[in-house]
Amino acid sequence: MSSEVRLPLTSLPPNENRIDALKALFPDAFTEDKIDFDRLKRILGGAIQTDRERYGLNWAGKANAIHALQYLSVGTLKPVREESVNFDTTENLIIEGDNLEVLKLLQKSYFGKVKMIYIDPPYNTGNEFIYPDNFREGLEDYLKYSGQKSSEGTATSSTRETDGRYHSKWLSMMYPRLFLAKNLLSDEGSIFISIDDHEIHNLRLLMNDIFGEEYFTAEIIVRANSRGQTYKQIAKTHEYLLVYTKSLDAELLELEKRAEMDDLDCEDAIGRFNIRELRNRNPKFGRHNRPNLFYPIYVNTEALDEDGYAPVSLNQNETYFSEVLPLNSQSIESCWRWGKKLFVQNVGIDTMHSTVVAKQKQDGSWGIYEKYRKTTYKPKSIWDENTFLTETGTVQLRELELAEYFPFPKPVELIKRCVQLATVDGDIVLDFFAGSGTTAQAVFEVNKEDSGNRRFILAQLPEKTGIEKFPTIVHILRERVRRVIKKMNESDETVLNMSDEEQDRGFKALRLTASNFKIWEGREGEADEDAIAAQLELFADNLLPDATPEDILFEILIKSGYDLNVPREEISIAGQPVYSIAEGESFICLEREINRETLEGMIERKPKSVICLDEAFHGDDALLTNTLLQMQDADINFHTI
Repeated sequence: MSSEVRLPLTSLPPNENRIDALKALFPDAFTEDKIDFDRLKRILGGAIQTDRERYGLNWAGKANAIHALQYLSVGTLKPVREESVNFDTTENLIIEGDNLEVLKLLQKSYFGKVKMIYIDPPYNTGNEFIYPDNFREGLEDYLKYSGQKSSEGTATSSTRETDGRYHSKWLSMMYPRLFLAKNLLSDEGSIFISIDDHEIHNLRLLMNDIFGEEYFTAEIIVRANSRGQTYKQIAKTHEYLLVYTKSLDAELLELEKRAEMDDLDCEDAIGRFNIRELRNRNPKFGRHNRPNLFYPIYVNTEALDEDGYAPVSLNQNETYFSEVLPLNSQSIESCWRWGKKLFVQNVGIDTMHSTVVAKQKQDGSWGIYEKYRKTTYKPKSIWDENTFLTETGTVQLRELELAEYFPFPKPVELIKRCVQLATVDGDIVLDFFAGSGTTAQAVFEVNKEDSGNRRFILAQLPEKTGIEKFPTIVHILRERVRRVIKKMNESDETVLNMSDEEQDRGFKALRLTASNFKIWEGREGEADEDAIAAQLELFADNLLPDATPEDILFEILIKSGYDLNVPREEISIAGQPVYSIAEGESFICLEREINRETLEGMIERKPKSVICLDEAFHGDDALLTNTLLQMQDADINFHTI
């Protein structure tokens, strides 16, 4: 029997409603509750492509990359309190580990909960990258690489351009990670990926394959190098930021105008404004194809305010008598940008209380104008501000006295803009190629600017640096975030003479490690009775000897689908410690010998579920059976592990 559990792709994550939804759409395609694919093909007709040659992305190793999704991780996330800041109160997570295994472990707890993902993956420039090719034994490889298991060392994966699988290896590394990341996004969520021109074309096709071409939002050009790479025939100055959304309902926000962009230079009783013509200036639209947007507007030319604006109405009378139609300068019929309903909603009793007004033009005719009040703007597809330069990221790391330890960090402003476009207060931001931790600093800074409380989840492989002070990149990452927190807190106390206690400035440090429970190491077809007996004796106590109660608790929370920040409290029931989860929704007792009174005390509190250790019953089948019956009678889900 393998130590890893193999599951069908559709079970990552499980979605029992898929089949029901398909059955509701195509009941004729089902026979005895099974899909009849021949019938389904006939029903869909031309929508099914049956020829072998088809459009799409394929590469050597794609089947193995998909195969990687079929294995659940048997690892866990171990809390590391000594590396954390405000461990018991913070909801931010920094996870040390291979991101493929981490993403698998997060599937239940964070499925559909992440609002935004930002990643800066390896650019595949011909250097080596760490992530192993052996997808099936990913955790085993990681434990050896990180020194948690004895090994001669895990080889890095060569992606040199001379290698025939130069692109294939990179795609095989990215595919399962992006697939699992999509599961974590909410329906309103967005993903931003920094990339250069080595893989932008493949990444675009890969994202179309995983997310769907219709969910492509933008391919933003970012000026990352002001001088350019002068050793090339054309000095390249840019990188890309690829943006996709989880669904068609997802919408990005707009950005607040900076002071130099402020064009609202007029003011009325409602607020500041500028004006723009209400007529639709696009020559494609007019009365011929938008008849509902072609109608007369009437102007009261006798009631001008001090700026020359006149009130307007849809109703003609002796006060509002001057008719205005949406005609261009050649008197050709066009149309308004608004229908009558929206027009009425924006008209006030006079010019000072109205968002629609009229003003006379130089030729004596009247124009209809909207008072434009927006303080936000849509970002363009080229980001060329100096704040987005990689050099700026280095300067920011130098301010934290860490620049010498991490080359080419992403600038904070780049990720801040992504956070501002995609998130609001309370949202979760995920970065599973966290590097030096720019994403954490960006989230902290955006929260400070708008008094929000976004949370982040960062994951980073403990890639070795060869630096004694910071042996791995994760050490640099955690230290950077600690210094950012310290600097922000000191700034608050110095400038504001106060500390914003409402904002979460901390992080839980977690480490990917092997399960706290012993994994069955038998092999299929094994017939050695002595070996089997030895395994059974070993599993009489299935906990590893060095597993702490908190380690075990976190593993249970992860594998039960609880958010790792779920409220938890250690209480006493009949003199034994019990963890109350989500204010009594669940009870977890990790005592290795449990009292009958403790079990009855948990039942009396009527939680939804109770979890205990197997060994807590010490082979007392009568107590276990009686407990199970009592739990069933009380409608409590009872599990032993």
